[in-house]
Amino acid sequence: MSLLTDEIKALVGRSWPAVVYEVERTGIRAWARAVGYVDPVFYDESVARARGYPGLPAPPGYLGVPRFRPGEPEPGPPIRGLHPDLQRSVNGGTEVEYRAMVFADDELVASPVIVDVKEREGSLGQMLIFTRKVRFSRQSELVATLTATVINY
Repeated sequence: MSLLTDEIKALVGRSWPAVVYEVERTGIRAWARAVGYVDPVFYDESVARARGYPGLPAPPGYLGVPRFRPGEPEPGPPIRGLHPDLQRSVNGGTEVEYRAMVFADDELVASPVIVDVKEREGSLGQMLIFTRKVRFSRQSELVATLTATVINY
């Protein structure tokens, strides 16, 4: 029996409301530290400015944190609960294609879309593999496109 219901197939191409991501100095420093970047450009604004940047540059892979709004639903698309028989999910990979640098104090507008869904059989049973793209823009300038794969099993 296929897990690809009409409702799940209908998610492909669907847009979700845009979400604002805030790029903060503390987040830049925490991300840089967590992934092992030791270049002072990610920690010290005077070093960043001396290298010609307007402020702290965001390290590769860091695009900020979604702005939290109490009472509003989680920013979509959802990654779990899309099929009642699949209650677990795991990251199947993330790629970021940059068009411009991101800096502290940027507010990026993220526009997510599910672009593909596939059904596969794995060692744990049937699974659905969702691919979504998120376009990150700063004042209508595209700065990055994130492609994420989420596996529901």
